[in-house]
Amino acid sequence: MLRYLTAGESHGFMLSVIIDGMPANVDINTDDINVELQRRQRGYGRGGRMKIESDSVHIDGGILHGKTTGAPIALHICNKDWSHWQDYMDPQAPPPDDKKTVTRPRPGHADLAGAIKYNLQDIRPVLERSSARETAARVAVGAVARQLLKPLGIGICSHVTRIGSVALSEQPHSIDKIAELADASLVRCIDPAVSKAMMAEIDSCRRQGDSLGGVFEVIIYNVPVGLGSHVQWDRRLDGLLAQAFMSIQAIKGIEIGLGFQGAAMPGSTVHDEIYYSSEHGFYRQTNNAGGIEGGISNGQPIVIRAAMKPIPTLYKPLNSVDIKTKEAFSASIERSDICAVPAASIVGEAAAAWTMACAVVEKFGGDSLEELKRNYMGYIKQASEM
Repeated sequence: MLRYLTAGESHGFMLSVIIDGMPANVDINTDDINVELQRRQRGYGRGGRMKIESDSVHIDGGILHGKTTGAPIALHICNKDWSHWQDYMDPQAPPPDDKKTVTRPRPGHADLAGAIKYNLQDIRPVLERSSARETAARVAVGAVARQLLKPLGIGICSHVTRIGSVALSEQPHSIDKIAELADASLVRCIDPAVSKAMMAEIDSCRRQGDSLGGVFEVIIYNVPVGLGSHVQWDRRLDGLLAQAFMSIQAIKGIEIGLGFQGAAMPGSTVHDEIYYSSEHGFYRQTNNAGGIEGGISNGQPIVIRAAMKPIPTLYKPLNSVDIKTKEAFSASIERSDICAVPAASIVGEAAAAWTMACAVVEKFGGDSLEELKRNYMGYIKQASEM
C-alpha cells in the first residue's frame, strides 16, 4: 500500500514529505521533480510569493544512486520566505505579542472554523497549514508517482478550460498536442485566442481588486482495464480520484467524463457502445464515461474536470468579525494571487498521478519495479486473450 504525509507551514522553514510503500528500483530523477515544482509556480495571475520562491526538492532518504530502495522516501522543499518570518515562525520562538496575534478571520478561508475546532486564540497556525503552499509538497509526491507510472506507459496531462466567464469550446486534439499547447500558454489553455481573452479577464479583475476561479481538465492515458473495483465503495477508482481532487485547496467541484452535462441527456446518447474486432479487441467509439465504468478503469483515457473557486484573499476586502473583540472589520489586504487555476491544473496532475500509482500498486503488487512489471505484463496478456 502506498501512502504519504506532508508537514510544514506556509512560512515555516520547509515543507516535508514521507512516502511509504514505493517499490524498489524505480528510477527517480530529481530534475524531473523540480520541473513539476516549477510548472506549479507558473501561470498568469499569480501573486508576489512566486517571485520569492524558486522551489527545488531535497532527498533525505529512501533513494540511493537514483533508485528507490523500498524504504520510506523522505523529501523536503525549503521555503525562501522563511527569512522574513524566522523570528515569528521558529518552532521554539516565544508567543507573539498582541500586535502579531492574528485574530481576524478571512472569509473563504479555514481561519474561523480552524480556530474554533482547535481552540486557538491565534489564527496563524490555521492559515499557515491550510495555505495552498502545501500543494508544493503534493506536487513533489505526484512527480515521484509519475516515475513509477512511466515504465508502464501511463501518462498524465492537463489544460485549463475556463477562467471566470471565458470558456474554451470543445476542440479535438491528440493528447500530445494538448500537453504541448497547454505548456505553451501562460494560462494553460490550448487555444491562443481564448488564452488572450482569459488573460484580459484576469487583468480586469486585478484592476477591480477581485479574484477569479475556473475549471481545468486532467487526462490520464494508456490506462489498462481493471484499476479500481466495483466490490466496495472505498475501492471505486472514480471515488478515489474525486477524493484526491476535492482535497486540493479551493476545489469545489469535480466531474468525470460528461459529468453534469450527462444529467441533462437521455441514456441512449450518454452510454458508450461496445464493439469488438480481432485487431482491437473490445473497444468504444466514444468516451462519455471518462474512462471509468462501475468504479473500474475501462481502458479509455480517464478525463477529470475540477472547478476551482476564486482565491478568497482579496484586494477588495470583505466583512468579517474579530474572534477576540467580536468587532466587525474589513478583512486585511494581503499579497495574493488573482487567479491560480493554471497552477491548480498542475496540482491536479499530481493528485491524479498519486491515485493511479496507488491503484497500480494495489492491483499488481510487488516489492520491486521488476516484480510489479512482471505482474502487469502478465495481466495485460491475460486481458488481451478475453
